[in-house]
Amino acid sequence: MGDRGDHVGSDGRYGMSDGTAGLRVLVVGGTGVFGSRLVEGLLASTGFDLVLGGRSQARLQAFAAGRERVSTLILDAQTVTADALRQAGVFAVVDAAGPWQRGQRRLAEAAIAAGAHCIDLADARDFVAEFSILDAAARAGGVVALTGVSSTPALSNAALDALTLGWRRVDAVEIAISPGNRAPRGLSVVRAILSYAGRPVRVFVDGAWAWRPGWGMTVRRTFPGMGRRWLGLAETPDLDIVPGRFGVRRSVVFRAGLELPVLHLGLWAMSLVVRAGAVRSLEPLARLVRLAAGLFERMGTDRGGMTVEATGVDAAGAPVRGRWSLVAKAGDGPYVPTLPAIAMLRALADGRPAPGARACVGVLPLAAIEAEFAGRRISSGMAWEAAGPSLYQRVLGAHFDAMPEAVRRLHGPGWGAVVRGSARVDGAEGWLARVIAAAFRFPLAGEAVPVCVAIEPDGDRERWIRTFRDRRFHSVLSAGNRAGRLVERFGPFRFELDLLAGPSGVMGMPVAAWWLCTIRMPRCMAPLSVASESVDAEGRFCFDVEMRLPMGLGRLVRYRGWLSDP
Repeated sequence: MGDRGDHVGSDGRYGMSDGTAGLRVLVVGGTGVFGSRLVEGLLASTGFDLVLGGRSQARLQAFAAGRERVSTLILDAQTVTADALRQAGVFAVVDAAGPWQRGQRRLAEAAIAAGAHCIDLADARDFVAEFSILDAAARAGGVVALTGVSSTPALSNAALDALTLGWRRVDAVEIAISPGNRAPRGLSVVRAILSYAGRPVRVFVDGAWAWRPGWGMTVRRTFPGMGRRWLGLAETPDLDIVPGRFGVRRSVVFRAGLELPVLHLGLWAMSLVVRAGAVRSLEPLARLVRLAAGLFERMGTDRGGMTVEATGVDAAGAPVRGRWSLVAKAGDGPYVPTLPAIAMLRALADGRPAPGARACVGVLPLAAIEAEFAGRRISSGMAWEAAGPSLYQRVLGAHFDAMPEAVRRLHGPGWGAVVRGSARVDGAEGWLARVIAAAFRFPLAGEAVPVCVAIEPDGDRERWIRTFRDRRFHSVLSAGNRAGRLVERFGPFRFELDLLAGPSGVMGMPVAAWWLCTIRMPRCMAPLSVASESVDAEGRFCFDVEMRLPMGLGRLVRYRGWLSDP
C-alpha cells in the first residue's frame, strides 16, 4: 500500500502534557459555528492563551466578554501581514473561517513568514491539494503548516490507518458523514455543498477514475444509533488522498447526507438542474437554501454520525471488512471537526510533527483525536468481520468446490473485486434486438474489446458492473428460491437461472422463469441464454455469454473472452 506517513508513540498518542500553558494561539473565525466550538474546547482542555481574530470588533469583544485567557485582534485574513502576527506574539494560527471552497493561502503565508505554526480546518479539495506549495517556505522557517485538520482528511485518514493496520491490500473505502438536522448550519458549509451539487466530481470507482455528479451516487446507509439515512457523493480531499495513500484497488467514495429525506432528496432534485446544464451552480442560492432549511430546524434529531469503512485482505491473507463509526449526541456533532485541531495544537506544543506544509494525514493517530472526545457526548468504535460464503458458494453448495480454482476465485471475491480482460463481441441482429440491446446498454460489436467487471457484494446480493470499452451495464444477482438457482435482475426484469456447474466450470445458465416487475411472464417468451465459464490453457477465467430473443427474433449480444484474477 502507499506511504501513509509517520505516527507518533507506541499507543498512537501525542503527549498530553501541560506544555500548552502560556502559549498564545490566534483563532481566526473563532465566533463562527465551528470556530466558537474550537475556542470553547481549547479553553476547557488546554492552557493556551487565545487571541480571537476577525474584522468585527464589536462581535469579537461580545464573544470574548467574560472569558479568561482571551483577547482580540482586528484583522482581515485576506490582507493580514507577517508583521501583524509577529507583533501579536502568537505561537500558532488556526484558520476556522470560511467559505473554505474558495480558500486563499494569505493567512498561512503570513503565519509562516512570521515564524508561527498554522493549522487550517479547510477541507476544500483543490485548496488542500495545492497547500503543499508552501512546503519549502515552512521548512525553511522551521514551522508546521497543516490543512484539512478536521473531519476530512485528518480524522477520516486516522480512522483508516487504524482500521487497515497490517493489511496486505485495501480494495475499497467508503466514508460517510451525516449531521443531525438540529445542528447549526453555517453559511460557509451550505455554500460548500451547493458548489459541487450536480457538478462533475472526479472519483475513483470500478478500478478507474471517472466523473460522477456531486450529490449523486445516492444510497441509504445505516449509522449505529441513528438508523438509515440518505447519502450522496461529496467533494472532499479524501477522494484524491485515499486512493494513492492506501493503494486502493477498486473504489473510494465519500458521501454526505442530510438527516431529513425531504431536505436531502430535495437538494438532489435541485442538483438535476445543474446536471442538465440549465445553471452552472447552485451556490448563488446559498442564503435562500439555508433559510428554507431553517423552516425544518425543529424536526429530526440532534444526533450526527460518521462512518469509515474499508474492505480488503488482512495480514493473514483473508478477505476482511473493517468499520469505524462515530456518534455525536445532544448537539455535540459540530465539535467533531474541531477536535483534530485541538489534538494538533497539543502536538505542536510538544514539538511535533516535523516542519513543512501539507495535508494533515499520517501525522495524527486516531487515539490522539479520540482523546479529545472526553467531556463530550461523542463515542466511537471499531470492528472487523471476515467475509462469509459468496453468493455462488451458497447457490452451488458442494458443487462450488468442484469447479476450477480460477472460477472459484472470481466467484468468491470476499468483499468485492475488480477484474479486467478482453473480449470479442458480436452485436445485436435485427431492428428489435438492436433497440432492446441499446436500452440495456449491451456492448457493441468489436474485436479485442477491453473489459472491466466490478463485483460489489451488497448483503446477500452481488452487483455486477460490466464495462466493455466505454459501454457500461449492470445487473444484481441473488439466490433463487430453489437450490442451484440464481436470480439476475436487469432493471424491471428478473430472471431465475438454473446454475449448472461441474469440474470444468459453469456449463450453463438456462432461464427457468422470468418476471416483468411483479408479473410472471410466459416461459415461451423468455430470452434464450447460453452461458459458460471455464479456464483456458494459461489459467485465466474465460466466459462465453449469448442472449437471444425468443421465436427466432435475433441475437441480442454475444461476448466471449477472458478476465484476470481478482
